[in-house]
Amino acid sequence: MAKPIIFCDFDGTITETDNIISLMKQFAPPEWESIKDEILSRDMSIREGVTRLFDLIPSSKKEELLGYLQETSVIRKGFKEFVSFAREKGIPLYILSGGMDFFVHPLLKEYGPFDGIYCNQATFEDQTIKVRWPHPCDSQCGNGECGCCKPSIIRRMNLSEDDEIIVIGDSVTDIEMSRYANTVFARDYLAEKCEEDSIPYKKFETFYDCLEVLKMEVPV
Repeated sequence: MAKPIIFCDFDGTITETDNIISLMKQFAPPEWESIKDEILSRDMSIREGVTRLFDLIPSSKKEELLGYLQETSVIRKGFKEFVSFAREKGIPLYILSGGMDFFVHPLLKEYGPFDGIYCNQATFEDQTIKVRWPHPCDSQCGNGECGCCKPSIIRRMNLSEDDEIIVIGDSVTDIEMSRYANTVFARDYLAEKCEEDSIPYKKFETFYDCLEVLKMEVPV
């Protein structure tokens, strides 16, 4: 019997909006938009793009950034119930995020604990925000500059052939890990790319959609 394991994105998936984009709209100068466009078109690596985005914002804004997200970020409907179901059934649930530790952990705090939270790290010692990358690409990654390399994280877990990999995501950072999945829940940009690349997926808008399918299709 297959053993389900869930790998879930954070920004734009668990939260209704992408938190990095929200921060840039509120705090960054106008040039952030051209960087964002290059990331989405894949003309610039995620690692380089995110580094350049945060370098636009003064480190002195740290508390203001977090406070803004705590006031404005909305957790997608059904997430609490989805987490409760996974916990009740003993289904491992990992959060794989291209976001930053200073907001990922606080925004998830009331819903945990999780089996693991993987994200990037922001530092505030310099004049502008710098990014550290604790989850780099492995030798099998063809991109090399993912930042938080989600497929590399999955490979390092040495999962067995009996594991049923479930991926939930919405953006460019989720494309490669979707190729590893037995089941993909996708929305927004990721759904478009799944269509283009012929990756089977199930569209979702809330975690109630994911939960309904999980209850029907995953043996628990």
